[in-house]
Amino acid sequence: MEFFEVLRKRRSIRRFQDKKVPGELVEKLLEAAFLSPSSYNKRPWHFIVVDDKEKLRKLSKAKLGASGLATAPLAIVVTADGEKSDVWIEDASIAAEHIHLAAVALGLGSFWVQIRNRMHNEEKSAEEYVRKLLDIPENYRVLCIIGVGYPAENKPPHGEGVFEWGKVSYNRFGMPFEK
Repeated sequence: MEFFEVLRKRRSIRRFQDKKVPGELVEKLLEAAFLSPSSYNKRPWHFIVVDDKEKLRKLSKAKLGASGLATAPLAIVVTADGEKSDVWIEDASIAAEHIHLAAVALGLGSFWVQIRNRMHNEEKSAEEYVRKLLDIPENYRVLCIIGVGYPAENKPPHGEGVFEWGKVSYNRFGMPFEK
């Protein structure tokens, strides 16, 4: 698939077919993450692949808006060692986006569940909930969970309407960008 076609087709998919994602495709998703850049090449990330139905069901309760994980055949929890890099958020975010783009190129769908700075309930953060559920060490921070699978919904590719040229300046803020 051509790169700009992948970008246009990348949409958040939250409904999946009841079909396992083959191991070779999971490896490709992880390879895409490993190919992402990181500050000073520190590569602070760690990925947890979850395909256990009961764990997926529990992950779907991490926070409001995570319910799609209950029907996803696969989730990739994106974490990073906060002691290894002060820009772990950026490094892990780029890796997560690489996973999303690779999913489209492989004929899969995906969606992002924000965990960092979100609450599980009034007393516990979503990060604490996920950390306990998956035995994640304290120095590893949980950025997000990416639900992945074969789409059970069809969303149209992004059209020209997403191009907000008015939000681009040329040489200084407020100077219109001329296409």
